[in-house]
Amino acid sequence: MTIHRHVDELSEELQGVARDIHAHPELCYQERYAADRLAGCLEAHGLTVERGAGGVETALRARFGRGGGARVAILAEYDALPEIGHACGHNLIAAGALGAALALHRLGDEVPGEVVFLGTPAEEGGGGKIRLIQAGALDGFDAALMFHPFDRTVLWNGALAMTRLSLTFHGTPAHAAAAPWDGSSALRAVITTFNLVDSARLHWKDGTRAHGIITDGGQAVNIIPERAAAEFSLRAPTAVYLESVIASVVRCAEAAAAATGTRVDIARVQSYKDMRNNQPLARRFGAHLAELGVPFADADPDVGQGSTDMGDVSYVAPSIHPYMAICAPGEAFCHQHAFAAQAASDRGMAAMLAAAKALALTAWDVLTDEELRRAVRAEFAS
Repeated sequence: MTIHRHVDELSEELQGVARDIHAHPELCYQERYAADRLAGCLEAHGLTVERGAGGVETALRARFGRGGGARVAILAEYDALPEIGHACGHNLIAAGALGAALALHRLGDEVPGEVVFLGTPAEEGGGGKIRLIQAGALDGFDAALMFHPFDRTVLWNGALAMTRLSLTFHGTPAHAAAAPWDGSSALRAVITTFNLVDSARLHWKDGTRAHGIITDGGQAVNIIPERAAAEFSLRAPTAVYLESVIASVVRCAEAAAAATGTRVDIARVQSYKDMRNNQPLARRFGAHLAELGVPFADADPDVGQGSTDMGDVSYVAPSIHPYMAICAPGEAFCHQHAFAAQAASDRGMAAMLAAAKALALTAWDVLTDEELRRAVRAEFAS
């Protein structure tokens, strides 16, 4: 098959890109090396690249094909995690998206619609795709496609709606030994908030998550803390239900402040929607995996769910976010040092190349198969 051959011919270059980005991990909105590397490859193959797409410095956009037909976006991620680098395998996502786009670009005038390679920074908590949505960069697409490395291959898995709350408590300082009664402890308010949130979990729906850290515990052990702070990540099965969880945690923080005689400032830092996987699209991706001899399951009920700004994309365009195994089940998992190592392994490279082929073929099907587009649109509308 022509697309298979094109990806095979690009294989050495794609693996080089994946390993190079892996060796230069960059945090969200700082991915200048990765963005430049990807843009350079696209330009070397004759594509015009818009750097800083959507007003986001490290975002990229390259378009090709004919206007007036169907439109497909192929999305790349390339940010890393603090301390543990590419422990989510975004280097492979970037190279796989690059391979899919370049393979389709090699078809030249045969491409009957428009393909857009979209480099989306800051998935790890920065919401890069959300900024691109707000800038209109994802308007009017018939499909938005990407894949994600994992410890097994599944066509779809849910992603929880997520938000981050920053809580800052303000109390009154006092000598902790000589006159503690003159103070009101901001740290006590933080600890009380954690206890109240723990007791609230009983009343939340299954799949809801609340995990937090204390970011400021006070200034000195012999001073009643005047200031203390915490950050919570809250997740829920849907964006609608997440609002109820947020309201619950806000009440916990306000109650803690009232009980301790302190004041609390609450800021909502970032929010992601839940992922709406388009099953007709995902099944077509699976059909191409089957052609490649890659074993997969539709889904796996034993797999937990994280969060991604691809969820926000799935609210504005029919989307898929399939997972590709880069190691054996249970051998390593996202956000672990062992998974970062697998993201530069030979098996990781093989999964990336298979994903590039399946993404390109799925994009081609969207461009050429009106019956598929109707099924995709119907599922998206429902």
